[in-house]
Amino acid sequence: MSRTAKPLLDSIGGPEDLKGLSLTQLEQLCRDVRQDIIEVIRELPCGGHFGANLGTVELTVALHHLFDSPTDKLIWDVGHQAYPHKMLTGRCDRLHTIRQLDGLAPFCKTAESPHDAFGAGHGGTSISAAVGFAAARDLAGDDHHVVAIIGDGSLTAGMSFEGLDHGGGLNTRLIVVVNDNGMGISPNVGALSHYLTQIRVGKGYNYLKEQFESLFHRLPLGDEVIHGVERVDQTVRHAMLPSVYFEDLGFQYLGPIDGHSLDTLLRTLRFAKSSKRPVVVHVMTEKGKGYADAEADAGKMHAVKPASSGKKVKAYTDIFVETFDLLAERDPRVVGVTAAMLDGTGLVKLQDKYRARIFDVGMAEQHAVTFSAGLAMGGQRPVAAIYSTFLQRAYDQVLHDVAIHNAPVLFCLDRAGCVGNDGPTHQGMFDFAYLRHIPNLVVMAPKDENELRHMMHTAMLHFDSPAASPVAIRYPRDNVFELAPAELEALPLGKGEVLREGAGTAVLGIGVMASLAAEAAELLAAEGTNLTVANARFVKPLDRELVLDLARRHERLVTVEDHAVQGGFGSAVAEVLATSGLPCLLQILGVPDEFVEHGDRAD
Repeated sequence: MSRTAKPLLDSIGGPEDLKGLSLTQLEQLCRDVRQDIIEVIRELPCGGHFGANLGTVELTVALHHLFDSPTDKLIWDVGHQAYPHKMLTGRCDRLHTIRQLDGLAPFCKTAESPHDAFGAGHGGTSISAAVGFAAARDLAGDDHHVVAIIGDGSLTAGMSFEGLDHGGGLNTRLIVVVNDNGMGISPNVGALSHYLTQIRVGKGYNYLKEQFESLFHRLPLGDEVIHGVERVDQTVRHAMLPSVYFEDLGFQYLGPIDGHSLDTLLRTLRFAKSSKRPVVVHVMTEKGKGYADAEADAGKMHAVKPASSGKKVKAYTDIFVETFDLLAERDPRVVGVTAAMLDGTGLVKLQDKYRARIFDVGMAEQHAVTFSAGLAMGGQRPVAAIYSTFLQRAYDQVLHDVAIHNAPVLFCLDRAGCVGNDGPTHQGMFDFAYLRHIPNLVVMAPKDENELRHMMHTAMLHFDSPAASPVAIRYPRDNVFELAPAELEALPLGKGEVLREGAGTAVLGIGVMASLAAEAAELLAAEGTNLTVANARFVKPLDRELVLDLARRHERLVTVEDHAVQGGFGSAVAEVLATSGLPCLLQILGVPDEFVEHGDRAD
């Protein structure tokens, strides 16, 4: 690794070492931190989050200079932007291990450092957590500060508004720093994004407000006049600048300020620190600051991908995009929906072609699901492309708004199973468990790329059948098997297949684990062990006939899944066998009852 020595940064053992630094030294520290991120992260074998961290360097230095972590609570939303925080809290020498097995966690993690007040990985949690910390502080009679740092992308999450609404109503000391770089992972969308843009470009309101308040306090006014003047102030605020959004929620609003000017940050944060009421500090930053490639394409450089071997191999995401394109060409009712993940789900590749039919609703999975239900019940054929881990946030909407209405929505769950380097907050190991018990919902997983194509095609045919119901297809982050593309086929609903015949033991796999089991069986056959291998395809409706047939013909049945053992595919098979009276032994292989940490999938 080609990291250069940086005397000032290398001398920082923790936040206490920032307290006595001059402004000039703090600015040098910012340069050191930014250069270290560039040197280290771009060479990581597993890749890493890049753009957001380069944008929060000055903000992080200012926060740790002014506040006393871990006594004061700094709560980072998601954690995409927390690398500088890790570096300044005693973990700089381990930055090169981030996202790797036994290395630094990809996001904030309470078990890793007392300076990580709250762990995260999903967006929109910081304000609610901060309100909780502030209430706990007040109940305990303490007086430390609580600061939530949230990006403008996460601010679009409904939970963020809920936290602001509650926090403003408590009227206690709380600081919310809005790190506004104009985009999350993908460019931000919606009215709130437009609102923040208005604040960024608006001029004059803060100056006029200061002059107005100065005059207001100097004049001997009666109650009626005072109330009248307050109404005028409200009118001016509504007319001139939409910072009223935060102020009407009970927060004092400061900003927008330059998030790369340490002097401005320090002055503004000192003022916020002195306030006795909730404060929003609106900070404008540039994603990828200081690195030309990241500044030029902030979306692409949100995270740096691992170094490539040079050979382009398709992933399941690519197959999803290709099949969506084919289905959308054939049927104008097919529309795409995603929640702030145009890039991650691949739909960004089709945005220009189907501009009116691709919807990015922002970081709002609950809305995405119910919006999809409305589309479906309005006659469209929505394909909701959402990471498995993020659909957890919309469980009630899947059940209440889609399944009860039997709305023809296709959920395409990317990043299912083990995702590796992003750690426990992003592992997609719980979708079978939280979906398979929902009435009306079909749940399936492809063994390879061609089966993903067939399943998407089958879902669309199912939507036009008398038995139409919602469908969920989960697929992994993996590269595909590089099979020759097959013509789209309709799969029989709820029917699996036997991939190879053997004796004694049968292996019933779901998803890519079925293909991997077949490969392993071929290797074992060369050593004299002959296994039967079957591909279940469907978790719901489960192919009961296939399960019972395998159990009758074999002494032992082994299920294999890239999912938590509790409540997963193997549990569904066990439910069938429990009432069968068959003597077949069942072994369930999957993810044990624990959160899987970060590391390569192979680890």
